Amino acid sequence: MASNLESNLETHRSSSMALDSSSGQNSDGLNSECDSPLPSSEHPCSSESSASSSIASCGSEWPSSSPRVSPSSIPGPSCIIIRNPLHEARSSSSEPSTRQNSVDSISSSEGGYGTELQGLVSACSSPSRSLPSSPLGPRFKLLHEGDFHVCRLNHTRTVISKILSSKFLRRWENHRLILSDNEIRSKTPTGFMDAPIPYSQIEDVYSLARWDASQKYCIRIIIQNGSLLLQVNNAYVRDQCLNSIQWKRSILKYRMVLVNSTRPDVLLKELKNLIELALTTPLQDEAIYQGPLDIISELLRTSPLELPRSLNEEIVAIITPLLERTTPSPEICDFLCRHCQEKPRSYVVMELFTPVVRRILKHTLDFGKYPKTRVFVQDYIQALNTQNEGLTVVRNFVNSIHGPSSTCPHPRVLPNLVSVCLAAVYSLFEELKNFTLAEKNDSNREMSDWESRHDSFAAIIEAISNFDDWRPGLAQLLQPIPFPDDALAYDRFTKNIKPVIRNISTDPSCDVHLMVLGIRDEKEGWFHLYCPGGIACDDDGDLWSLILKNLLGCCCRRKRFLQGLNKCLGPCMLRALRDDETCQQALCAMLELEVVENKDMQLQIITTLQTTSTGKQQYAALCQRQMHLKELQQKGGPRKLTLPSRSNDADVAKLLSCGSFGNLECLSLAFTQVTSGCAEQLIKLPSLRYLNLWSTQFGDSGLQLISEHLHKLQVLNLCETPVTDKGLVSLAAMKNLRKLNLNSTSLTAQMFEELKKKLPALQECDIRYTDAW
Repeated sequence: MASNLESNLETHRSSSMALDSSSGQNSDGLNSECDSPLPSSEHPCSSESSASSSIASCGSEWPSSSPRVSPSSIPGPSCIIIRNPLHEARSSSSEPSTRQNSVDSISSSEGGYGTELQGLVSACSSPSRSLPSSPLGPRFKLLHEGDFHVCRLNHTRTVISKILSSKFLRRWENHRLILSDNEIRSKTPTGFMDAPIPYSQIEDVYSLARWDASQKYCIRIIIQNGSLLLQVNNAYVRDQCLNSIQWKRSILKYRMVLVNSTRPDVLLKELKNLIELALTTPLQDEAIYQGPLDIISELLRTSPLELPRSLNEEIVAIITPLLERTTPSPEICDFLCRHCQEKPRSYVVMELFTPVVRRILKHTLDFGKYPKTRVFVQDYIQALNTQNEGLTVVRNFVNSIHGPSSTCPHPRVLPNLVSVCLAAVYSLFEELKNFTLAEKNDSNREMSDWESRHDSFAAIIEAISNFDDWRPGLAQLLQPIPFPDDALAYDRFTKNIKPVIRNISTDPSCDVHLMVLGIRDEKEGWFHLYCPGGIACDDDGDLWSLILKNLLGCCCRRKRFLQGLNKCLGPCMLRALRDDETCQQALCAMLELEVVENKDMQLQIITTLQTTSTGKQQYAALCQRQMHLKELQQKGGPRKLTLPSRSNDADVAKLLSCGSFGNLECLSLAFTQVTSGCAEQLIKLPSLRYLNLWSTQFGDSGLQLISEHLHKLQVLNLCETPVTDKGLVSLAAMKNLRKLNLNSTSLTAQMFEELKKKLPALQECDIRYTDAW
């Protein structure tokens, strides 16, 4: 067998020599003169750019592989190599990989004449590699594992190893490779990948270009005493794998250099290079920004090097571009907070921190996961407040976050800003508790600083309330009164928050101004806090009267609201006595809807109204309405009534103003143009048992009103009306309701189940074409 093997090797070598002499190439298509494992930039036939840009004086292109000749036999003057800088620049920038080479230019890298060709190699070497200045071109997802064809080549000088490494005898293995943070390993550690390859042992890695149709896309990884070829299916996967390996190698290198650095200048230089690498890599992944952040966080946490404070601004300037693209870690937040506290008027705060804070407010979904980022935003706002026009700067920041349009395009900004302010208020009043009376008197400077910080966060909430699109969300967040009791009892806080409550209470939308009421009947809201005698009232009830006027004039002229007003009856009568027309209207409404059951209290209210001229006028109008109501409710009139299809609210009011309708039991307004506004007329019909509102615009507010008064109603048709669960929940008060039509409404299954429980007399309910069907 040994003689046969030697015979075969000799035959193969003879055929190779014959092919070399005829075509200038060996049977493997390789340059057999490359005796040593030269990098591709030093290989005379490895770069396509050098081959295409080199011109010989004889007019022929430099061959892709050299014949087996001595350099002394190459005529000097007749073969002058001319470099093409333009072509080199184009070729170096068009490919993100650092080098290109043929697969077959590797396996015979141990030739006998490689040393003699060093001069020619240096002349034909490809230009040095450089990273792109910006992430242009294709973007790649960071690769962590994948399927590869793997081949291992040993850099030995034996002829047998050369032949076994040729493309005809080359052996490939299939491996599932894992690119971890420290090494490349196979899921099946056998064959070529029986042991992992640490990144620290990789000397170089680059891609190999296609030289013919049969050639596959490969990556060459140079390690000690050999090379590893990774073959993939296309160029995109090749470049993805190449960039991923280069990225992981670089991150490992920077981690070791930065953490162990003992010189500030080296630290700054390497830190700058790390950030530049993250910003210019063609990889696109969360780990691209998170990896450098982890290194910087580890550096700030464990580095033995004490950096001078003079370098803090330079470090911040270096890492800020990265922070504009991802959330800072707790260690980085502490570092930024210290800078805000120590140098609040630095240019870094205004110029570099602003985009970082904007990104936090726009993209943070939960401050509970990133509590340090919220503290950083608070310190940034306090730093803004230390500028020459502190509160103005703070308000301008809020305006810039919202943007010039009428609607803010970032939905997370509002809840994040409010969350920052609420947390700041809590921490401020916890800090105030720790101040004893002696400390407050002795440290006026500290108390003044506390008040300044307090005013800055109150100014943010006020600035938010000035935007129409933010006001609904702000009102909803403030309805449960999320502030501590110490804040509500502090005059400065309630004074600063008054403009916010005024903006909310005067908003034309019911969903906004109703937020000043308590979230539950037994829980007080802002309306009660600013009531005369309340904990927050400092203006004798002026703001409270304004809130009451807007509520009564819009959606709260209802029995349920006026019953809750009994708690504020004393202050209301006092302001009515002082000629407050809003309170006088509220007292008249309480008498009209029979909210006050105590006869003595009714007489006191009447006496209060008759004390002033405006009160007398309003009470006279009330008496006139009561006389008309008595006439309307007198026995007589029709039992059934159907209005024409084009009737509206005014027509209903006009019809019911003439004659008596005390016997009216059945009223059909189906297919008319009536809205919730006609509910004020419908509640005057004491005997009404059947009400048909099919295909009208009768909505939630009207449904809430009739539910408080028409307790005898037995049949109600709301088919194809815009009622929702918000109004349907009030139907629970109609205990005599037997038939209910909710066909084609916004009824939900949950509300339907609730109505069935609260309406014991309900026998028939049409829920077709609803979510409960």
